[in-house]
Amino acid sequence: MSKAFVGMPRFPASPAFPEAAHEAVRDTTLRGNLRHATHTIRARRARAVAEVSDWAALREAGRRIKDHTLRHLDRYLVQVEEAVTAAGGTVHWAVDADEANRIVADLVKATGESEVVKVKSMATQEIGLNEALEAEGIHAYETDLAELIVQLGKDRPSHILVPAIHRNRGEIRDIFRSEMKHWGRPAPEGLTDTPAELAEAARLHLREKFLRARVGISGANFVVAETGTLVVVESEGNGRMCLTLPETLISVVGIEKIVPTWRDLEVFLQALPRSSTAERMNPYTSTWTGTTDGDGPRAFHLVLLDNGRTDTLADEVGRQALRCIRCSACLNVCPVYERAGGHAYGSVYPGPIGAILSPQLRGTASDIDASLPYASTLCGACYEVCPVAIDIPEVLVHLRERVAQGGEVTRNGNKVVLRPAKGHAAERAAMRAARWAFSHPGVLRGGQRLASRTRRFHPRALPGPGRAWTGTRDLPPVPAEPFRDWWQRTHGGKEGVK
Repeated sequence: MSKAFVGMPRFPASPAFPEAAHEAVRDTTLRGNLRHATHTIRARRARAVAEVSDWAALREAGRRIKDHTLRHLDRYLVQVEEAVTAAGGTVHWAVDADEANRIVADLVKATGESEVVKVKSMATQEIGLNEALEAEGIHAYETDLAELIVQLGKDRPSHILVPAIHRNRGEIRDIFRSEMKHWGRPAPEGLTDTPAELAEAARLHLREKFLRARVGISGANFVVAETGTLVVVESEGNGRMCLTLPETLISVVGIEKIVPTWRDLEVFLQALPRSSTAERMNPYTSTWTGTTDGDGPRAFHLVLLDNGRTDTLADEVGRQALRCIRCSACLNVCPVYERAGGHAYGSVYPGPIGAILSPQLRGTASDIDASLPYASTLCGACYEVCPVAIDIPEVLVHLRERVAQGGEVTRNGNKVVLRPAKGHAAERAAMRAARWAFSHPGVLRGGQRLASRTRRFHPRALPGPGRAWTGTRDLPPVPAEPFRDWWQRTHGGKEGVK
């Protein structure tokens, strides 16, 4: 499936995560917005999950279904193509972002239209579709409320579920007042920042676009292989409008979104809403299979997107990132995301899942991608809430080793050897020294005793490369006596102690 590796577009001028986060944590308004939103969503999710007595079993079922599908992805992709084609749709294969954008642009131009409406889709954000269509003279209008706010504000999404989470109501009101008139129907006179008025302003602005559009573009939360059915879950109804009113529907979907059967889909339709919006089910669950005379779009195109996913699948540890169902639960419990926000990750995929997904889809050659595996405290909260049991800390450590040590990875379907990233020489030297010391018990014991006896002279902060670590942390104190010596003294060398 993978012929070339281009990867997904990076956010403009994305610095390494530590630099971006350093600026973000100084923004008190941003931190307040994030803290309020993430704590609210987190509390609601906990209550929704607690209602399910077999949540652990549901989580395990989701993990197994995803792992099974990924192991047999070649077979299920062929099954999807056959089912969609039999239902009157057309399947296109896109190896990377450029190919996907070219396919979509050609399909839109073939209709003679210069406008499209979009239901929220992270896959199209990943490949930079809006910008690619703009270059072809095609205007893409986001219809999800949060995505509309981001688009009108010439901004970037900062959260998987709530892309405008970094904005408060006053900021949204100001954006609507100043920008809506340049995109279509202007905001009502005297618009306030009450949620009802903001929602009504968006509804009026978008309604004329829904009724005028002849082409719709979507993603999909899931694709059911046995029937070729696509599924979109959302809360506002904008998706239903995009999926039913246009004459042509184009869906861009990552190849990892497949589930084998409708029975498998049942598991995720229970887990996803509880982990994302803290609801028992989504207000709108839309499904469509090909085309039907007199009902919905007359032409349907499915663009199956690779864009680094096949290479990720080749990594036995990292491939579990492809289980992700984009619920955003990991973002809402992450202490790093809460303080730094989504823009610091330099990717459409922020937070813990972005820290392991982006470096695999894009590679670790850039400063931002090489820094993302380090954008975590490894506290494990993300793993605890993940509804498909992605061990994000395990993958973070795995990717840190790749960045610091280099090694063999798969790129463009071929095995290549990566060189270690710059700036990690001291880390490699420290790890080699630690490995040598731990493999020589006498040396380790001597070092521990020396450290204990000189503890009064130890500095409060580390020098050189370690200065950054102790700049925000206390250096752990060395005990007055090594554990081995204490055990020898108190137990007299019994119970196998040498």
